Amino acid sequence: MKKVITYGTFDLLHWGHINLLKRAKDLGDYLIVAISTDEFNAIKNKKAYYPYEQRKLILEAVRYVDEVIPENEWNQKKKDLLHHDVDLLVMGDDWKGSFDHLAPFCDVVYLPRTANISTTKIKNELLLANAY
Repeated sequence: MKKVITYGTFDLLHWGHINLLKRAKDLGDYLIVAISTDEFNAIKNKKAYYPYEQRKLILEAVRYVDEVIPENEWNQKKKDLLHHDVDLLVMGDDWKGSFDHLAPFCDVVYLPRTANISTTKIKNELLLANAY
């Protein structure tokens, strides 16, 4: 069985997220999604609309996702790869090159982001809409 893992906040789940999850799952048999905890988001100076447990519940309902685990810190990826016997790390291409140092432990693939959609874009459009 080929195991794939990806990481993200996955806040305000949208079709770009689903596209990434589908493409990641298509590259293997079992997809693990590590999502940033609220505490880790605070370290990254990032605020998710939905708390961790709600984002986890939403992702567990997505048919491409086999397992959801917490991401608590930047340096846990190597531990996750080894602990879960991961064959492939998949990240969006906005992270291109950032995780190449993990190549000795698994294959690393950067997938193109889905054009014209992001959580930041959704939040900005909602702010504009509410400004009127």
